[in-house]
Amino acid sequence: MTATLRPFRPARVAAAAVAVGAALSLSACGAGQIAQTATQVAAINGNGADQANIQLRNVHVLFPTSSEFRLEEGGRAELVFTAINTSATEADRLVSIETEDAADVVLEGAPAAGVEIAPQASVTGGVPAGQITDPESDELTVILEDLSDQVRPGLTVPATFVFENAGEVRVDVPVDAGPVTPRAE
Repeated sequence: MTATLRPFRPARVAAAAVAVGAALSLSACGAGQIAQTATQVAAINGNGADQANIQLRNVHVLFPTSSEFRLEEGGRAELVFTAINTSATEADRLVSIETEDAADVVLEGAPAAGVEIAPQASVTGGVPAGQITDPESDELTVILEDLSDQVRPGLTVPATFVFENAGEVRVDVPVDAGPVTPRAE
């Protein structure tokens, strides 16, 4: 028996090495890792929560833009949010908003029985400066009266939204820092 030697072909060896390397690297891609995009949230000022057919979005205390509002003990602030009713058939009603960090929460422009949210519709509380509102959304103004000393830019305050059907929805509400917040010395 005679053994014949085949000529060495570097191109075949290189192609095989690349194929094996690619298979190994792609099969282990992200193994045991948490994807960075898994925990990303929208770049908005506020927080959100879901309960039954109600979704709360962009809930935050607006940084004061006029002299009638001030983020200090005894001051007043505006609460901004969007409440969305995702039900296809059933309306719900925002009855009240409560927080331990304000003596009173006033829903200006709301009937005494609360604000009805039709199926597949939303209600907007407050409108941040420069934000275009949805023409299909009802708007109301929500004022936090006689603030506690805990309502400060960068902190959160607990609030409970009470709905007729969805019940109570608790949200940790961030306090907006505004476009330029002076540094405390």
